[in-house]
Amino acid sequence: MVQINHSAHDAGHLKFETPPHVLVIEARFYNEINDHLIDGTMAALKKVSATSEIITVPGALEIPSALQFAAQTEKYDAYVVLGCVIRGETTHYEIVSNESARGVMDVALAYDLPVGNGILTVENVEQAMDRADKSRQDKGGGAATAALMMLKLKQNFEGKTE
Repeated sequence: MVQINHSAHDAGHLKFETPPHVLVIEARFYNEINDHLIDGTMAALKKVSATSEIITVPGALEIPSALQFAAQTEKYDAYVVLGCVIRGETTHYEIVSNESARGVMDVALAYDLPVGNGILTVENVEQAMDRADKSRQDKGGGAATAALMMLKLKQNFEGKTE
């Protein structure tokens, strides 16, 4: 098993003038996997005293639309997208994996959004659990930290430093 540098997932070093308000968009298709992703995400957000809201969409393909709807409100400082796509017996896996990632990136770039992408793309449930579990790879925490780091970077470019 590959060892992960968990310090890269630690949002604790980030400082914000006001606590960020973060939207978490989850495609709740695999409940246990998503529970782990949400657990890691919330732990990372708590480290910077961020406030958050969670919305749920049917699947990974719906995440980009929800992200765009939310972006238009200008209500959130950053976004975390979560879900899991497990390879099956058809090409549907490639379509869902590629198009959800492309859609998230398209919306993030079009709306200038700090986004952390925690949509897992895996071969099986075991891989998903390894990546989702906060005590192992903590991809939910990693996605939240990425969103917060991108928010901080955006603020720095806008001159909003402490």
